[in-house]
Amino acid sequence: MTEPLMLDKRRLRLSFAQAADTYDAVAVLQREIADRLLGRLEVVRLQPRAILDIGCGTGYDLRRLSQRYPRARALGLDIAETMTQRARRRLGRWRRFAGRSLFACGDAERLPLATASVDMVVSNLALQWCHPPAVFAEARRVLRPGGLFMFTTFGPDTLRELRAAWRAADDAAHVHNFIDMHDLGDMLIHAGFADPVMDMEAFTLTYADVRGVMRDIKQLGAHNVAVSRARGLTGKARFARFRAAYEALAQDGKIPATYEAIYGHAWVPETEPARDGIATIPVGRIGRGRP
Repeated sequence: MTEPLMLDKRRLRLSFAQAADTYDAVAVLQREIADRLLGRLEVVRLQPRAILDIGCGTGYDLRRLSQRYPRARALGLDIAETMTQRARRRLGRWRRFAGRSLFACGDAERLPLATASVDMVVSNLALQWCHPPAVFAEARRVLRPGGLFMFTTFGPDTLRELRAAWRAADDAAHVHNFIDMHDLGDMLIHAGFADPVMDMEAFTLTYADVRGVMRDIKQLGAHNVAVSRARGLTGKARFARFRAAYEALAQDGKIPATYEAIYGHAWVPETEPARDGIATIPVGRIGRGRP
């Protein structure tokens, strides 16, 4: 099992705060993955009264969720306050969403919500910036019985070209470790979720040059924020070795950047865990089903 990296949350918050103004211009893949995740709600019969979007960023997912569930209260949470401010402005342009949308700056590993207070938790490409077991435990805590947790994250093949090129330059860790989907499924079960479903697909973005890859990553705020990251500036000689190694991976004259998108969803059981052979079923849940 790949162990999650210890992350510098202060640096993480600063990176995304600084990227709030540039994020939307380069987040093409993030929106595509969000659309594919939310498209899976077509077969979900659950009609949530309250929805939490963990890592809401600039509000793209939250707007889509508000359109799909016009009667639900939606809460967007992000570690960077400037992201939540931008999301608030985005949804504020549509008056019918503004009154039902709330925003909070907070940590996905310590959600500022009451236990069993929401019916759906959605998170698009935020989990890789967190300690997944802690996020899963918190999502399980705030969801009501019968609630749904849906998420995406990046898998181990993500930025494999970038990782290989840096290995040719030095021994420092320049790219995060990403967790395998099977390990994530095990974590969901350990957190108390039922019926986890995991799958993945690969995307390859192409660029005219190596600096284009680095520029997009910077504008997304996706810096290396591992506690164990190398400190200090990268010297010209090392960067030249890195760039040459990356350029050697070009395909038809284009520089590739591969992303492994992992999709997952799981349910909170309708019944409480059995104690002394007796399972507890909330009366209000009797007769209600799921897809």
